[in-house]
Amino acid sequence: MAAGTKPMTFPPRLGAPKDRRPCPLTDRRLPVSTEVFSADDHISLGEDIFHQRAPEAMKDRVPRVMNVEGAWVLGMDGKPMLPRAFTAVLEQYDPLAGSHTGDVEARLAALDSEGVSKELAFPNAILALLHWPDAEVREVCFRIYNEHIAELQETSNGRIYGVGLVNWWDADGARRTVDELKALGLKTFLLPLNPGKDDEKRPIDYASSAMDGVWEAIEESGIPVSHHIGENPPSAPSEFNALSGAMLVSVAPFRDTFGRYVFGGILDRHPGLRVGWFEGGINWVPSAIQDAEHIAASFDHMSNLTLQHDVQHYWDNHMVASFMVDPLGLDLIDRIGVDRVMWSTDFPHNESTYGYTGDSLAAVVEAVGAEAAEAIVSGNITRFLGIDG
Repeated sequence: MAAGTKPMTFPPRLGAPKDRRPCPLTDRRLPVSTEVFSADDHISLGEDIFHQRAPEAMKDRVPRVMNVEGAWVLGMDGKPMLPRAFTAVLEQYDPLAGSHTGDVEARLAALDSEGVSKELAFPNAILALLHWPDAEVREVCFRIYNEHIAELQETSNGRIYGVGLVNWWDADGARRTVDELKALGLKTFLLPLNPGKDDEKRPIDYASSAMDGVWEAIEESGIPVSHHIGENPPSAPSEFNALSGAMLVSVAPFRDTFGRYVFGGILDRHPGLRVGWFEGGINWVPSAIQDAEHIAASFDHMSNLTLQHDVQHYWDNHMVASFMVDPLGLDLIDRIGVDRVMWSTDFPHNESTYGYTGDSLAAVVEAVGAEAAEAIVSGNITRFLGIDG
């Protein structure tokens, strides 16, 4: 950040996204030709696609898409699967026009109202699918979701890029689903931070040699991996401001998986992998690299796997991260790398910039200058997805 400039102040208490209004588009100070591309938005399912599209013999085994008090959720036997506290959060933004897949025109209008040209849209409220106990149903639902979001991507004329879902629990399934995803035209997929358990009920370790076939399939596809916050609840609920406390934990979940890529040798064995970290901000990156470098030096004599590079190499050559409002991260941009970070609005979440997106973009320009800002708000995400040029 230039000397004498002030970091962006955080937004006023705007209230629920469903009650917000987009602010007038301001002079964002970006080059005129810049197509603002939000690297992390969310879209809820607004149609009962799993029941509609599942094979007839499987219809009673797949979840239903339900609307409960304005929130789009998954359910079984007429009952929502998500905890009430989670549904209460969805109720703050799912009623907002354009929040779900049922109305693409409203979605595009919402983007236009904030001056956003394109977006990468992550799944919303379907985390229950990631660890569905029936692996056959899980993969079928992933396939249905990918087909549905690919259709939406096509309908949007290249403005909405959907994030898909793939099998990560067996190598053959990984190759099958990654190939299908690529054929559909999807550009990335969500890989859970917690991979769950295998068929023998043993915890899956992404860095284990048993996972090499999965990583080989992903590496050969050329499709980048996306990780996202929001999977893990706090260890125990709090009497006061439980949601805020949970979010404070939720926004900083990446170190365990980051360590497996680096110390577990995933990136040494599969150097073609590219990894994106979404919605956790960027200020965590320098501290994670610094701590990892200290640990690598301090515990080298106890290591059973020698790293082929220093830790910074893995970040610089394989990884990117997204943020919405992160003045501290932008202040550390020289340590992180201008080409390693991506801006997003996170529409339509409570923590999204919806209602002050123009100010958020202007703050990026103020922090790093117009040329670097253009890469951060547009070029870096297009390169990550392989759609530039």
